[in-house]
Amino acid sequence: MRAIGIGAGGHAKVLLEALLSRADVDVVGLLDADRARHGTHVLGVMVLGGDELLDKLHREGVTHAFIGIGGVGDNGPRRRVYELVHDAGFKLLEVVHPSAVVSPSATIGDGVAVCPGAIIGASARLGDNVIINSGAIVEHDCLVANHSHVASGAVLAGGVMVGESAHVGAGATVKQGLRIGKGAIVAMGAAVIEDVPDGITVAGVPAKPISARVQS
Repeated sequence: MRAIGIGAGGHAKVLLEALLSRADVDVVGLLDADRARHGTHVLGVMVLGGDELLDKLHREGVTHAFIGIGGVGDNGPRRRVYELVHDAGFKLLEVVHPSAVVSPSATIGDGVAVCPGAIIGASARLGDNVIINSGAIVEHDCLVANHSHVASGAVLAGGVMVGESAHVGAGATVKQGLRIGKGAIVAMGAAVIEDVPDGITVAGVPAKPISARVQS
């Protein structure tokens, strides 16, 4: 299958490493909104231009896409790109790095990225456009809803529910059975021992609310 990547930064590089090892995927190029990147290469793959090329590439027989845009707290840009690519008729690739461990009973949605060294436990469920970043652990029976990001080294103990467009920061730990609300942010290194409501940011050990944001 022929595929195009959206984004040409660090997250795109991680996904390319996984995809370039797959015999069934031909990555024809990358697209990026930053014109300074046009004509450059990421791991030997050229940045062809911006999103305006999506329709042309689809007409030329490029059927699949992956989203190489990460998210630090705000997953809105990644969500908007996911919807743009989906509406343009592309099928979203699941990208699982060869070093990741994914239980055969886990469920993975469209456009999910499971990065190097991540572990997805038994009966875990990952929604569409989710990032499980390098070294993160999503234990058994967890649910990570659409457009959410579990950052590098974060740990979700068994049965944790992460709401849509939430962010669990690098090195954070969430106690078993808790709920992280829609659009909530768990700061880097936090230890979460109680539910986090929708739109709330928590930080610290143990984690306490520090701010709220308006839900889109």
